[in-house]
Amino acid sequence: MTSSRNRSGRSPSSTAAGTVRHHRPRPFAPEQFAAFEGGTDPAATAEGAALLARALLDGGHAGADDAAVRRLVGLVEEAGIDTVAGLWADAPSVSLSGALWRLYALSTATAQNGRQWASWYRAGHGAHVARAVAGAVEPPGARELKQLTDHILTGAFTGDFGVALERAAAYCRVVCLGQAHHSEALEAGSPTQAAALLNRAKRLLGTAEELEAAAAAWRQGTLD
Repeated sequence: MTSSRNRSGRSPSSTAAGTVRHHRPRPFAPEQFAAFEGGTDPAATAEGAALLARALLDGGHAGADDAAVRRLVGLVEEAGIDTVAGLWADAPSVSLSGALWRLYALSTATAQNGRQWASWYRAGHGAHVARAVAGAVEPPGARELKQLTDHILTGAFTGDFGVALERAAAYCRVVCLGQAHHSEALEAGSPTQAAALLNRAKRLLGTAEELEAAAAAWRQGTLD
């Protein structure tokens, strides 16, 4: 994920009558989650995104029942990735809505390509400290990583939001280390593929740093 925004070419998510058309999320590579455009009025879009993010967090922390929290965690499945991207993908990385976007993007990318992410996670197991912060996952398979990212999201709405951001950042660091290891293994036979994967690892490392910065801002009371 990067801070740049390119045209996504996504189709409208509503009918001519204005009714939202919910649909299945499409599979994405991790870096593609940042490639969405926002609304035509950036100021209004940013304000609306921030208000929604705050309302969701406040609703979770106000004692929402388990079913409500599950709906919050499953927001992408309910509304579709285009809808969620339209809300938050253009938000600054160190903002409430930008941080929430990264949590949902990580969870969705993991769920949609679980085996590959599990392979990267296992390859990055040498990152012992980051792995401990992200959460113990043994064995780190696709199902276990889905449970881990869901647990991180649940914690964002029911626990300390800063801790959830730090756990997500640590998860990114483990996976990006695994991507770097896979890139090294590909270098001799597939240098182009190796370079592409290394670039992906660098972008994911950038996401980790953004999440860590957002966690620090949250603790300072400046994450809006």
